[in-house]
Amino acid sequence: MHLPRRLLSGLISTVTAFGLMASSSTAADLGHTRTRAAMEALVARDDAPGVLAQVADGAGVWNGSVGTADYATGRPREAGDRFRIGSLTKPFVATVLLQLEAEGTLGLDDPVGRWLPDVRLGRYGAAVGGPERAITVRQLLGHTSGIPDYTADPALRAAYFSPRFPDVRMRTHSARELVRRALSRPPLFRPGTGWSYSNTNYLLAGMVIERATGHSYATEIERRVLRPLKLRDTSLPGTSTRIPGPHGKEYSTLFAPGADPPVRDVTALNPSLAGASGEMISSTGDLVRFVRALATGRLLPPREAARMRTTRRADATERYGLGLTERTLSCGVTVWGHDGTIHGSSTAAYTTPDGTHTIAVNLNGDWSDGARDLVEAEYCD
Repeated sequence: MHLPRRLLSGLISTVTAFGLMASSSTAADLGHTRTRAAMEALVARDDAPGVLAQVADGAGVWNGSVGTADYATGRPREAGDRFRIGSLTKPFVATVLLQLEAEGTLGLDDPVGRWLPDVRLGRYGAAVGGPERAITVRQLLGHTSGIPDYTADPALRAAYFSPRFPDVRMRTHSARELVRRALSRPPLFRPGTGWSYSNTNYLLAGMVIERATGHSYATEIERRVLRPLKLRDTSLPGTSTRIPGPHGKEYSTLFAPGADPPVRDVTALNPSLAGASGEMISSTGDLVRFVRALATGRLLPPREAARMRTTRRADATERYGLGLTERTLSCGVTVWGHDGTIHGSSTAAYTTPDGTHTIAVNLNGDWSDGARDLVEAEYCD
């Protein structure tokens, strides 16, 4: 599919009207009217194809949907739809490593080189401060390692974050290959002395899980998180290019410049490019259950939960812990969770510290950052 944005504007208006009529909820919109209005605005203002939201609070569970799941058929988005969650994979990975720390299998302050001696991180650490500055597991999870983000590699960006993406989207990548790209560049800062979001950290975290347990990080996430919480819509596809179960289409402008870039269907892609930093698939219902479980202590002992929430400043409104974002909204409310973006999909899941008010949202287009607006609308009504 290759449609210009200007051609989509009329189609979106028609499909949006249908989507609004077809949208469903398990509780009245009362209490979520501002969230629904923000969803409608994203479709109308940003030409987002469609938006899904689920909220669980004291009034029950509310599901909202606006817009379309498929431009070709006009099918509306539905509450049970699955979608790619991008970096929302990170709190799943961090949870497993914190469980391993609680069990005594590893320590957060273990040098990563102890678990991955063949990756030559020791040399990387020595180059920025000597052995005492060795990168630790904690620094991977908190983005304080100083390791550059592999997605900033110029050659990779030219292929995967451009209109060339359709030619390369089915290629398989290994974590080691992607890590090598990052380690070929100078460090951003001495380990532990700064903060910079880097997907490379979580590729390495996934590799540590595999070395420490003898199993893939996917197997450990399934065993330790998905099965206990009964997250049946959530999966780790590995190199599979499809989204299993009910789902709509996912659309991208492929980061093309200009005010009216074409929109393409990118539903099928090989997520090995993201790996442990962002390969997972889920649903709004599963994400609500997951972040609530983190908040209420179902997944981690108190000590590890506290370590996950030990944060440092990321920007003016956010602090970052170990795989978990602490966000202060405009109305002063603090929520915990994570965002996730991957080609064709933008997702966010947040909860209040006690887990009593939780939201998960998804846009099936990657050119709008409106997921943040929806979180703001829900909590600052």
